[in-house]
Amino acid sequence: MMKEKKLNAITIRVAIIGALAGLLFGMDIAYVNGSLDLIVKNFSLSLTQSQHVASTLLVGAAIGAIFSGILSRRFGRKVVLILAALIFTIFTFVGVFAPNFDALLVSRFVVGLAVGIASFISPLYLSEIAPKEFRGGIIAMYQFMITIGIFLMYLCNSALSSTGSWRIMLASIAIPSIVMLLGCLTLPRSPRWLILTGQEEKALVVLKRIRDNDEEAYQEVDEIKNATNVKGSGFKMLRHGFFLKVLLLGILLQAFQQFTGMNAFMYYSTDIFKMAGFGNPAVATIVIGLVNVLTTILAIKYVDKFGRKPILYFGLSLLVLSCLIVGVVFKTHYSVELINNLPVSHMQLSSALQWITLIFCLVFIFGFAISMGPMIWIICSEIQPLEGRDLGITASTTSNWLCNAILGNFALTWLTFAPGNTFFGFGLVCLVCMFFTKLFVPETKGVSLEQIEQNLKSGKRLAHIGR
Repeated sequence: MMKEKKLNAITIRVAIIGALAGLLFGMDIAYVNGSLDLIVKNFSLSLTQSQHVASTLLVGAAIGAIFSGILSRRFGRKVVLILAALIFTIFTFVGVFAPNFDALLVSRFVVGLAVGIASFISPLYLSEIAPKEFRGGIIAMYQFMITIGIFLMYLCNSALSSTGSWRIMLASIAIPSIVMLLGCLTLPRSPRWLILTGQEEKALVVLKRIRDNDEEAYQEVDEIKNATNVKGSGFKMLRHGFFLKVLLLGILLQAFQQFTGMNAFMYYSTDIFKMAGFGNPAVATIVIGLVNVLTTILAIKYVDKFGRKPILYFGLSLLVLSCLIVGVVFKTHYSVELINNLPVSHMQLSSALQWITLIFCLVFIFGFAISMGPMIWIICSEIQPLEGRDLGITASTTSNWLCNAILGNFALTWLTFAPGNTFFGFGLVCLVCMFFTKLFVPETKGVSLEQIEQNLKSGKRLAHIGR
């Protein structure tokens, strides 16, 4: 009887440290939710300026993602992770001591560069060090860390709200950034990057550390070498039709992930629950953060058992349902008017409707956290061929952040003036994504990166390259 394969302790440690970038990502995007009112009050900001607090970081993240592939290709995954952690640490403190609003925006923009770099490099690094049997769960660790970061930031904002200081709230992010910086110094280099740069012996040393036995390490080195057989890399890969297909697939998947509307919840859930008439919206926001964390644990547990696509179908169905119901509640009970050029909303819900709104907001979070959250990062990290992996994941990650920036800059306005239609729009995106998944997304469970690459190069349809 075949012995059940298990992860060794070294691989687990490496995966946790490599995924810490997600923790900082989550804390930084959730920071706005709970601190924004204090920042607005401190600097006397308008509605447009208040949205810049979130969107400036997102624009920085998009720019950081653009340059991540070049840095990763030149210096390697480990060095770029260290760079991201260093920027996180330094410019978080710059933000804490920012003397004015412009200085705060500059610090948020530079931290955004680090967020963009980290969101590119962490899933890529995790995909390249993970055994194929556990690759989905290990890459999902990144999304799990994001949810933990969001939840921790919600708790910090709530606990520190009595201080009335957004600076103290921001300072709490510096602690995990220092931990990540120190942890990244102990990481091994990516074996696939080492082979790509002609350092086969060093790659073998790394694989012997993170695989169960030497035979498995030698076999994986041979697979990587055999798969790396296309002349050219980087932008030269654009000459190959097979690469263009997965490049576009990754870009569209990340766009779909953002326009489900999840990050509109992450940034502005407190405002949404205020609109719905909740007396203590911060508590509802913390509950949402907790559901987000616990659900992602389920995704990690079952992604390599049930596969990527079945979980995507399940989660997207819940997203469509919850957007429809919450949209109907807001469409039929919410109105807004301008008084002295300021929006004043009117909404009175019965206790039953308040509970329905909360329950289906939680269903929305559950649906996203088990499917579109982790699965998109997993698939985008798996489908790119080795020679084009830096460029391919750069493109998909940049797509994520550009769409995220649009949401961060406009979602509060959409939710203020037309929340019902906004939820309907998010639901329509989720419905379209279900059909897109059926037609174009491959099932990659249990298949090596090299086999996926060979299937892609042999001309198989996108939906079949994981077979």
